[in-house]
Amino acid sequence: MRLRAAVLRSYEGPFTVEEVTLRTEPGAGEILVEIAGCGMCRTDLAVRRSAGRSPLPAVLGHEGAGVVVATGDGSDGAIGVGDHVVLSFDSCGRCRTCLGAAPAYCDSFASLNLFGGRKEDAPRLTDATGEALAPRWFGQSSFAEYALVPARNAVRVDPALPLELLGPLGCGFLTGAGAVLNTFGIVPGDTLAVFGAGAVGLAAVLAATAAGALTVAVDRHPQRLTLAERFGAVPLPAATAGLPEQIRHLTDGGVQYALDTTASPPLINDALRALRPTGTLGLVARLHTALPLEPGTLDRGRSIRHICEGDALPGLLIPRLTGLWQAGRFPFDQLIRTYPLADINEAERDCEAGRVVKPVLLLERSSR
Repeated sequence: MRLRAAVLRSYEGPFTVEEVTLRTEPGAGEILVEIAGCGMCRTDLAVRRSAGRSPLPAVLGHEGAGVVVATGDGSDGAIGVGDHVVLSFDSCGRCRTCLGAAPAYCDSFASLNLFGGRKEDAPRLTDATGEALAPRWFGQSSFAEYALVPARNAVRVDPALPLELLGPLGCGFLTGAGAVLNTFGIVPGDTLAVFGAGAVGLAAVLAATAAGALTVAVDRHPQRLTLAERFGAVPLPAATAGLPEQIRHLTDGGVQYALDTTASPPLINDALRALRPTGTLGLVARLHTALPLEPGTLDRGRSIRHICEGDALPGLLIPRLTGLWQAGRFPFDQLIRTYPLADINEAERDCEAGRVVKPVLLLERSSR
C-alpha cells in the first residue's frame, strides 16, 4: 500500500511529506486505520533532542484518530471495520504493570513507544528508494494517511463526534486530565495549582473545573493565562513575586495538589512550597537536569511523584472525556488549531513559539 506520510530524516532538518509504502497487512491483534487527524505533541518534537536514541528516518505522530479499514486474523471482534477510533500509547499487555492495570508503566514502554519498536520487529514502512523507516512511534506513526497499530492501542468512539479533532485525547489531553481525575482523584472542593498552561496543563485545568476544584494556573504567556481563566482557573504570571505565598493566599493555606508540566527546577520548588501539609506534586515533563530541592520543600508530609500518560486506562478515560465534552464540560476543541499535513513544519514552528496550544494535522480521507 502506498500512502503519504511526514518523514523526519534528521534531528535538525524539517519534516518532508513523501510517498511511502506499507509492506505488510494487519497481523493477529492488529488493525489498519485511515487517519482523519493527528495531534502534534511535544514528545514528537523531543525526538530532535533524543541524542540519537530515537531512530531516524522515521514517521512520527502518536495522537491519531481515524476509521478502521482492515483487521488482522484472530481479532476478538472488539473493534471492527468501520469503527471510529482514537489511538493511544502502546503497551505489551503481559508484564506485571500491564496486568496490574497500569499500562503507562509497561516494562517495554520505552522500546514500544520511543525507540522504534523492539529490535526483532520487521520493517514495515519504506520510502521511494526502498529505505526502511522507523514505523513504531508509540505503536502508531500516525503522521500519515494510514497507521497499522495494535488493536489494544485503539479506543472506539461515537461516530457522531468530530473524529479529526479527537487524536489528542490519546496522549496530551489524556495526560493532563488523567493526572487530575486518576492520579489525584480530585473531587469538588479540592485545590490544585497547574504550572505550565500548555496542552497538558490546560487539559488539567478543564478536568479540574469539571470536577469542581479551585484551580490556580501559572504560566509566562499572557494568552495562555487568558485561556486558563476562561476555563475556570485563577491566572498567575510565572514571574509573580512570592509565587508560592500568592498561591497559598488564594487557596486558604495552600493547594492539596500541584501539577508541573514545565520541568523547571525553580517552578517545581515553588510548586512544592505552594502545597498544604500532606499535599502532592505530580511531574509530567521529563527532567533534563538534576532537580535540586530547596530545604523544607518536602517537610510536613508533602510528596512528589512522576505521572506518565495520566495513569490512564485509555479505554476508560477517553470515553469519559468525550462524554464530558458532549455535556459541555471539557471543551478541548477550543485548544486546537488545525493544519493540513503539508503544513507540518508550520505547525511545529507555531507549537515551539507558543502561538498554538495544540496543533492537529488533518488528512484527506477517501472512505468518508
